[in-house]
Amino acid sequence: MTQTFIYDAVRSPRAKAKPDGALAGLAPHALTTALIRALEGRNGVGAVSGAASLTLGCVGQIGAQGGHLALVTRLHAGLPDAVRALTINNYCVSGLTAVGMAASEAAARGDDRLRIAGGVEMMSAVPFMGDKAFYYTDPKTAAALRYVPVALSADLMATMEGFTKADLDEVTARSHNRAAAAWDKGGLAEVIAISGEDGAVLIERDEAVRAGMSAEKLAGFEPAFAEMGAAGFDTVMLKARPELSAVHHVHSVANCPPVCDGAALALVGTEAAGKAAGLKPKARIRAAVEATADPVLQLTAGFAAMEQILKETGLALSDFDRIEFMEAFAATPVKFERDYKPDMDKVNPEGGHLAMGHPMGASGAILLATMLGGLERSGGSLGLIVAHGGSGVGSAMVVERV
Repeated sequence: MTQTFIYDAVRSPRAKAKPDGALAGLAPHALTTALIRALEGRNGVGAVSGAASLTLGCVGQIGAQGGHLALVTRLHAGLPDAVRALTINNYCVSGLTAVGMAASEAAARGDDRLRIAGGVEMMSAVPFMGDKAFYYTDPKTAAALRYVPVALSADLMATMEGFTKADLDEVTARSHNRAAAAWDKGGLAEVIAISGEDGAVLIERDEAVRAGMSAEKLAGFEPAFAEMGAAGFDTVMLKARPELSAVHHVHSVANCPPVCDGAALALVGTEAAGKAAGLKPKARIRAAVEATADPVLQLTAGFAAMEQILKETGLALSDFDRIEFMEAFAATPVKFERDYKPDMDKVNPEGGHLAMGHPMGASGAILLATMLGGLERSGGSLGLIVAHGGSGVGSAMVVERV
């Protein structure tokens, strides 16, 4: 199959999802348009306007994010009618899935047109579970679907693995301090400052990062999800895991990635597409994998995707210069570190989602943009991206800098 390449990837800063958050007054399609303009400025208008498609991941596809958001974005950005639009929802891995889909189509067709792909989520406009799917609140249906809110599955993972709150606080503090150090150092070229309609800059850096975070400070945050579990979801989890006598609720709100607004886009295509646009690739996509896993435990699907992609490529974790591992909840990076024993200096070296936040549909594409920028900053060659999503969906991608 024809090889595919990443020609550029950009992201917005992540803003706190609250009424007075830096991006709260901006429509999702306007935020994504700002990144399209950035891609045009960096790669040429023709390279972007000549794209075959725009694929956007977005989880909350209602209200401000309803009405086929990729198509709305294409129209708002003034891209040609010939640019096909596709909006997808694969929960929190949507952005990486979108890039993988665009790359797969480019490889299958082998044509000379680039593709734009990524994700966006404005959680100040459409909050978590804002689509109000019926099974969220219908106990009978939830039990039949084995549906559990994802935060509770993080507590389930911690219970099964024997993680303490102190374990979770340690990785949370590390994420904040690494992110703060990266921002203080500067040079995050993949991050695009976002301006309002009047041209004034709304946000230049991730809002949720807290410098000087420590496990001692985090110890003061109490576990947050016991009451939710007692409403019936603990019963669902214990039915699925009869070896357990109870679910120990250890995640505090600080051990969860902050809800945020944000977006990220990548420009992908074949070698022929890059030559037609007059561009040189930044990285080659060596492999991309989608996986599913236990819908109750949920957050193991990213691990399943990672294991599959390592098997397919014949690579080991030690082969990678950088690993962007989604910190879906604190239990996931603790499990990754303990079970797989990677070189932690190479894992999320500039911080992760626990510090910078999780705009759901955008997160996978944000990891990709961070990977490309990080490999360039470090002079590294090989990168692994791992993402997890609710109800047991996962995605992984291997990229090689060229």
